[in-house]
Amino acid sequence: MTMETLKERTARGLFWGVLNSGATQVLNVVIGILLGRMIAPAEWAPIGMIAIFSAIAGNLQSSGFSTAIVNMKEPTDNDYNAVFWFNILASICLYLVLFAIAPWIALFFEQPCLTSLSRFIFLAFLLSSFGISTNAYMTKHMMNREITIVNSCALVCSGIVAVTLAFNGFSYWSLAWQQVVNALILVIGRFFFVPWRPSLSIDFTPIRRTWRFAMNILVTMVINTLNNNILTFIFGKLFARTPQVVGNFFQAFKWNTMAYQLVSGSIEQVAQPVLVEVRGERSAASDEHNINEQETRVFRKMLRFTAFLAFPAMFGLSLVAHEFIVSTIGPKWEACVPILRILCVGGAFMPFYSLYKNLIISQGRSDINMWLNISQVILQMVLIFLTYQQGILVVVGVFTLLNIVWLFVWQGYANKLIGVRLWDVCKDTVPFALISAALMVGIWFLTTGITSHLLLLLLRVTIAVLAYAIVMKLLKVKMMDDCLQFIKCKNAKMQK
Repeated sequence: MTMETLKERTARGLFWGVLNSGATQVLNVVIGILLGRMIAPAEWAPIGMIAIFSAIAGNLQSSGFSTAIVNMKEPTDNDYNAVFWFNILASICLYLVLFAIAPWIALFFEQPCLTSLSRFIFLAFLLSSFGISTNAYMTKHMMNREITIVNSCALVCSGIVAVTLAFNGFSYWSLAWQQVVNALILVIGRFFFVPWRPSLSIDFTPIRRTWRFAMNILVTMVINTLNNNILTFIFGKLFARTPQVVGNFFQAFKWNTMAYQLVSGSIEQVAQPVLVEVRGERSAASDEHNINEQETRVFRKMLRFTAFLAFPAMFGLSLVAHEFIVSTIGPKWEACVPILRILCVGGAFMPFYSLYKNLIISQGRSDINMWLNISQVILQMVLIFLTYQQGILVVVGVFTLLNIVWLFVWQGYANKLIGVRLWDVCKDTVPFALISAALMVGIWFLTTGITSHLLLLLLRVTIAVLAYAIVMKLLKVKMMDDCLQFIKCKNAKMQK
């Protein structure tokens, strides 16, 4: 495959990745606003308390073998089939275990409703096991247009179910049904688009062959899940008798995650397949120095694109957090605003983790990925233990600061693997951070006298978008050249 073809595929992947993440987050925003208005903060708490169990179960279910498939140069039907049946068998066993321990989960959080609620929600990951191989197939082949369609359909269908149930007073059960229906539609949609089909001729040889790599990925997934849900879990226990506190944090965490995943989701759909492809060319090439430069060039381009999107998006959300929350889901959620603002600052750096992770995995070093995540979680646990008595805002602030600083550790390993220097990374990313921060501070002072929440929200968003676009134009920053060239090429072919 020539570099021109790879460049075109990357541009197409980025275009559909952005569209997929954009459509996903827009739908999530609309559904989240409707559900936020219908369901009180305390009623969100049960879902937040057991989120960590569902997420870890999902990690164990895939066991990292789907990532191993994407990392293969040319996976066979037998590889997909082995992962398919292994995931289903593992998921059935996991569901039975979680079904049995559900009463202890309810006892731990002092919430009796969690017994039946958790048993129902855990059905979502059981259903998801049927779609893990097909999802790996779509990711490997960069079927991002089809991924966009499937994800959008799943969100719309599950959102309609959740909103209908919430409107009829089903409280947190509407959120549970949303997860189960979403998992079901995803499985159906993936099978619709993917030509591969499982067979009853089961050979687990690919599982044994990729076991070590996949186990490293599995441990990393579990650690990442702990990292992403540890605060909700801890707050769920510490504030069990005041569930509105847990609900407020869960709401802030949800909006922050949705925002930064708009960027990380766009990059992640193409990062690993592209980097694996470049690595494949590296193994076939004789000039090691040129291939290293090629890898670094591809990685830095992704860094710039990530910074171009992440900093204005997340700093912008921090700017309008109060107006956004009050105008959309209502004043009853005002207590989550300070938490959201702090999380958004850290959220601006989270998409870079996805990029570094995919780089390291593409080099076959899942062990580095695993140990970096383990070390980070251990540090977070220590810091939480040292600061939790200072209050929720202090804990969130320390949590955010560590997430920013720890990126330097990832950068050190990226430098060892492909030779990308810290100075180059700073040149690619820091200007976007400074420009975005300066614009948001200026807009804050410019609009601070306006009292209408909705007017202030619309005005700040409009000014921020226009100001950032003008500054990027003046500085002649063109992040989307490749994507625009691809779109023009496709349009020209269609006209012919």
